Amino acid sequence: MPVMNEMFARQRKYIFYLLAVYVLGWGVTSYQSIFLGLIFGTSLSLFNLWLLGRKMRKFGEAVTEGNKTVSLGSFSRMATGAFAVIIAMRYPDTFHLISVIIGLMTSYIVIMIDFFLQSLFLRK
Repeated sequence: MPVMNEMFARQRKYIFYLLAVYVLGWGVTSYQSIFLGLIFGTSLSLFNLWLLGRKMRKFGEAVTEGNKTVSLGSFSRMATGAFAVIIAMRYPDTFHLISVIIGLMTSYIVIMIDFFLQSLFLRK
């Protein structure tokens, strides 16, 4: 499990860097609703990544102990996405809906990029 913890820590760090870039974009450019949507969606995506990491740790512990687990928390991650869309639709002047959706997908994109980078560096 240390490999999984390192992987999630690395991905969390990448998302924090992206959030910093989004905050700079929100403060500097005139596209504040787009960057605020990206910040909101990416923040919830970070929360989903945290949930996924926690569920994966519990899943690993259950497998080593020989117990069964119910799920990996797909419903809670989908509920987070629905919450984000509801908020973005409720306040369209503050949050850009497409940016919120792109922000929600950020953790999955970061997971894929991290996988490809790690597979390239581990092949040596």
